[in-house]
Amino acid sequence: MCDRTVALERLRTLFLRHLHLEVPSADVDLLETGLLDSLQLVDLLLLIEEEFGRRISLEAIELDDLRSLARLAQLVSAPAQPASAARTVPICDEAQSAQPEPMRDGALGAPRELNRRG
Repeated sequence: MCDRTVALERLRTLFLRHLHLEVPSADVDLLETGLLDSLQLVDLLLLIEEEFGRRISLEAIELDDLRSLARLAQLVSAPAQPASAARTVPICDEAQSAQPEPMRDGALGAPRELNRRG
Protein backbone atom coordinates (compact mmCIF):
# COMPACT_ATOMS: atom_id res chain seq x y z
CA MET A 1 0.00 0.00 0.00
CA CYS A 2 1.37 3.46 -0.86
CA ASP A 3 1.89 6.20 1.75
CA ARG A 4 -1.05 8.21 0.43
CA THR A 5 -3.47 5.28 0.73
CA VAL A 6 -2.30 4.57 4.28
CA ALA A 7 -2.65 8.28 5.13
CA LEU A 8 -6.17 8.29 3.68
CA GLU A 9 -7.24 5.36 5.87
CA ARG A 10 -5.67 6.95 8.96
CA LEU A 11 -7.53 10.19 8.19
CA ARG A 12 -10.85 8.32 7.79
CA THR A 13 -10.29 6.75 11.21
CA LEU A 14 -9.32 10.10 12.73
CA PHE A 15 -12.48 11.74 11.38
CA LEU A 16 -14.66 8.95 12.72
CA ARG A 17 -13.00 8.57 16.12
CA HIS A 18 -12.33 12.21 17.04
CA LEU A 19 -14.71 14.33 14.96
CA HIS A 20 -17.52 11.72 14.83
CA LEU A 21 -17.85 12.24 11.07
CA GLU A 22 -18.12 9.56 8.44
CA VAL A 23 -16.91 11.06 5.18
CA PRO A 24 -18.81 9.45 2.27
CA SER A 25 -15.98 9.82 -0.26
CA ALA A 26 -12.33 10.81 -0.30
CA ASP A 27 -13.14 13.56 -2.79
CA VAL A 28 -16.17 15.15 -1.08
CA ASP A 29 -15.62 18.85 -0.25
CA LEU A 30 -15.60 18.93 3.55
CA LEU A 31 -16.10 22.69 3.75
CA GLU A 32 -18.66 23.23 1.00
CA THR A 33 -20.88 20.39 2.27
CA GLY A 34 -20.67 21.72 5.83
CA LEU A 35 -19.10 18.56 7.23
CA LEU A 36 -16.39 20.77 8.75
CA ASP A 37 -16.72 24.28 10.15
CA SER A 38 -13.87 26.66 10.97
CA LEU A 39 -13.49 25.47 14.58
CA GLN A 40 -13.42 21.84 13.53
CA LEU A 41 -10.80 22.74 10.95
CA VAL A 42 -8.50 24.04 13.68
CA ASP A 43 -9.14 20.88 15.72
CA LEU A 44 -8.44 18.81 12.64
CA LEU A 45 -5.02 20.42 12.13
CA LEU A 46 -4.11 19.67 15.75
CA LEU A 47 -5.35 16.08 15.44
CA ILE A 48 -3.37 15.59 12.23
CA GLU A 49 -0.22 16.89 13.91
CA GLU A 50 -0.73 14.46 16.80
CA GLU A 51 -1.68 11.49 14.62
CA PHE A 52 1.04 11.90 12.00
CA GLY A 53 3.72 13.34 14.28
CA ARG A 54 4.50 16.30 12.07
CA ARG A 55 3.87 20.00 12.29
CA ILE A 56 1.80 21.60 9.55
CA SER A 57 2.96 25.14 8.89
CA LEU A 58 0.04 27.45 8.21
CA GLU A 59 2.21 29.32 5.71
CA ALA A 60 2.81 26.12 3.76
CA ILE A 61 -0.83 25.14 3.20
CA GLU A 62 -3.71 26.50 1.17
CA LEU A 63 -7.38 26.22 2.09
CA ASP A 64 -7.84 23.85 -0.86
CA ASP A 65 -5.41 21.42 0.83
CA LEU A 66 -8.00 20.98 3.60
CA ARG A 67 -11.11 20.53 1.45
CA SER A 68 -11.12 16.74 1.05
CA LEU A 69 -9.68 13.58 2.55
CA ALA A 70 -7.78 13.02 -0.69
CA ARG A 71 -6.10 16.45 -0.48
CA LEU A 72 -5.37 15.98 3.23
CA ALA A 73 -3.81 12.59 2.53
CA GLN A 74 -1.64 14.19 -0.13
CA LEU A 75 -0.60 16.90 2.34
CA VAL A 76 0.36 14.54 5.17
CA SER A 77 2.10 12.01 2.92
CA ALA A 78 4.28 14.66 1.26
CA PRO A 79 7.85 14.93 2.55
CA ALA A 80 8.25 17.44 5.38
CA GLN A 81 9.84 20.74 4.45
CA PRO A 82 13.16 21.59 6.12
CA ALA A 83 13.09 24.10 8.95
CA SER A 84 14.97 26.62 6.81
CA ALA A 85 11.95 26.81 4.47
CA ALA A 86 9.79 28.16 7.28
CA ARG A 87 9.23 31.89 7.37
CA THR A 88 11.29 33.63 10.04
CA VAL A 89 9.69 36.20 12.30
CA PRO A 90 11.88 38.88 13.89
CA ILE A 91 11.91 38.81 17.68
CA CYS A 92 12.35 42.55 18.17
CA ASP A 93 12.28 45.49 15.79
CA GLU A 94 11.97 49.28 15.78
CA ALA A 95 8.15 49.16 15.99
CA GLN A 96 8.31 47.22 19.24
CA SER A 97 10.74 49.65 20.87
CA ALA A 98 8.28 52.52 20.25
CA GLN A 99 5.43 50.85 22.17
CA PRO A 100 3.96 52.78 25.12
CA GLU A 101 5.45 51.82 28.46
CA PRO A 102 3.17 50.91 31.38
CA MET A 103 3.15 53.35 34.27
CA ARG A 104 2.98 52.39 37.95
CA ASP A 105 -0.83 52.62 38.08
CA GLY A 106 -1.17 50.39 34.99
CA ALA A 107 -1.94 53.23 32.56
CA LEU A 108 0.08 53.54 29.38
CA GLY A 109 2.43 56.46 29.00
CA ALA A 110 3.92 57.98 25.88
CA PRO A 111 6.71 56.03 24.19
CA ARG A 112 10.14 56.98 25.46
CA GLU A 113 12.69 58.30 23.02
CA LEU A 114 15.98 56.46 23.09
CA ASN A 115 19.07 58.53 23.63
CA ARG A 116 21.20 57.99 20.55
CA ARG A 117 24.52 59.56 21.27
CA GLY A 118 27.26 58.99 18.79
